[in-house]
Amino acid sequence: MTPATLTLLPLLLLASCATRVAAAPWTDLFDGKSLHGWQVTKFGGEGEVRVQDDAIHLEIGNPLTGINLLGTPPTEDYELEVTAARLDGTDFFCGLTFPVGDRHLTLVLGGWGGSLSGLSSLDGDDASNNETRALKGFQAGRDYTATVRVTKGAVMVLLDGKPFLDVERAKHEFSLRPEVELCRPLGIASFCTLARVKTVRWRPLVAN
Repeated sequence: MTPATLTLLPLLLLASCATRVAAAPWTDLFDGKSLHGWQVTKFGGEGEVRVQDDAIHLEIGNPLTGINLLGTPPTEDYELEVTAARLDGTDFFCGLTFPVGDRHLTLVLGGWGGSLSGLSSLDGDDASNNETRALKGFQAGRDYTATVRVTKGAVMVLLDGKPFLDVERAKHEFSLRPEVELCRPLGIASFCTLARVKTVRWRPLVAN
């Protein structure tokens, strides 16, 4: 590899990462006032769901409490963003289930005792046992913004605007844990945890 090629390599990598851009402004899926467009997920044992102080509050369930979208979400080339916080409890405050083509995945933030995150499931392995497993402390009462980017080639997650998780679609089979099948096609759940969801929004992506 020549010195000139080495010099160009970072630029080529940046160009590759920029082949998809947001094509439209964000569309809010939560109006800040009501659960219009959503329904409480009937897990059995779910806690109360209410809108308070411009946010959705998911009370502690036994074990799950959640909501799922009544409309039809995008399945390809889109970004989905959720801002959520753990107010009480020690497990995941954001289990975001979303479409990937004709399959689904769940982004788990703060599960398995409070600090484990990842995507469930890859090749039958949930977030605690696959390559997306990540450990991160989440401060109670602090809002975290997770941005999921679904393209033809990959599923990427940014946390507070910084790269967090990345998985190639061609290398894996995607599926859901049985507990969150009811969250399809798009849903948000918490596990034995009081959670607050401030924003849910999406936008399409197109190639440059």
